[in-house]
Amino acid sequence: MQYTKPFLKWPGGKFRLLDKILSRLPAGRRLVEPFAGSGAVFLNAPHDAFLICDVNPDLIGLFTTLQRRGAPFIERCATLFTPGHNTEKTFYRLRDRFNTSTDAEERAALLLYLNRHAYNGLVRYNASGKFNVPFGRYVTPYFPKAELLAFLDKCAACDVAFAVRDFRETFAGLQAGDVVYGDPPYVPLSATSNFTAYAGNIFGSAEQEALARAARAAAARGIPVLLSNHNTPTTRALYAGAQTQTFAVRRSISCNGAQRGHAPELLAVFL
Repeated sequence: MQYTKPFLKWPGGKFRLLDKILSRLPAGRRLVEPFAGSGAVFLNAPHDAFLICDVNPDLIGLFTTLQRRGAPFIERCATLFTPGHNTEKTFYRLRDRFNTSTDAEERAALLLYLNRHAYNGLVRYNASGKFNVPFGRYVTPYFPKAELLAFLDKCAACDVAFAVRDFRETFAGLQAGDVVYGDPPYVPLSATSNFTAYAGNIFGSAEQEALARAARAAAARGIPVLLSNHNTPTTRALYAGAQTQTFAVRRSISCNGAQRGHAPELLAVFL
């Protein structure tokens, strides 16, 4: 099956796993995602309505600006994808502009630029909340016009809302008929792979435990939940009692391409 690609580069994105995720995703009227990511699941899930949430206001701001402004916003973004903008000097100037701007549409356009021009497509912030990913040095960064238009088409074809919310708030607001797909920051495979800081927030063991509790509580209310994570002893213990599936996934963010092997993945369905 041919799936719609997201317009964002997203390490850990779920586009390549859509067959497995969508085949395990329970039925429901509205799909709720507490961790928006690139939107790969949203773009391809068959539900009638969607609530897409994240704690990163820049990510949600980009989605809502594209939804609201449409083609004129896409044209504005296109002006940033020229050879003159693909230089180290310009990148850092625009990164500084992003970090100081208070204009929502400007920040949205710059986030797309940064995502496509920064190293490995990372979206990462320092302790002060400043975007700090270095220049990626790509020969010709791709402008995802077709993918942006596909995102607009999806928004026009269904009832979709975007919101800046912590996952706890998202779970607290679930309604009858909802189904949840959660793709949180993953439990680390080792101490050296411990990347848990996202959008200036730490997603550690307490948050992993809270997410598992929230999934069980939702299932007890008749709202099914599907979670993705690394397959580790920690996640297997956290998701005990859920229906699980494990498989290997090719890594995509190692600094050394030769070291990009396979990581153990887990899908857990709470019913």
